[in-house]
Amino acid sequence: QVQLVESGGGSVQPGGSLRLSCAASGYGSSNCMGWFRQAPGKEREGVATIHTYGATTYADSVKGRFSISKDNAKNTLYLQMNNLEPDDTAMYYCAARLLASICPMVAGRYDYWGQGTQVTVSS
Repeated sequence: QVQLVESGGGSVQPGGSLRLSCAASGYGSSNCMGWFRQAPGKEREGVATIHTYGATTYADSVKGRFSISKDNAKNTLYLQMNNLEPDDTAMYYCAARLLASICPMVAGRYDYWGQGTQVTVSS
């Protein structure tokens, strides 16, 4: 059973930074991990994904501002978020997809989810 636990959310002013972490346990064949977010009244959307071999993808809205990375020794996924904007306000979720050769930015393709961590960007 895969378990994912997010941390690092909070409230920041526009232009600020946050780093989200996702501690993963109980898996050995999760080829894809990703960050998704969901704002009130909106569908869950992909933010960034990373494959075991290092390939990354980003949503256009966060390119150049967010960076996804993994520490395999610590089984931890990160999302460095810089130059945050009010539109980045959402609940952020960590997700894992097993035995995958590609890492789609589609929430329905992921098998395991964390409980989420809230990010609020406002002045």
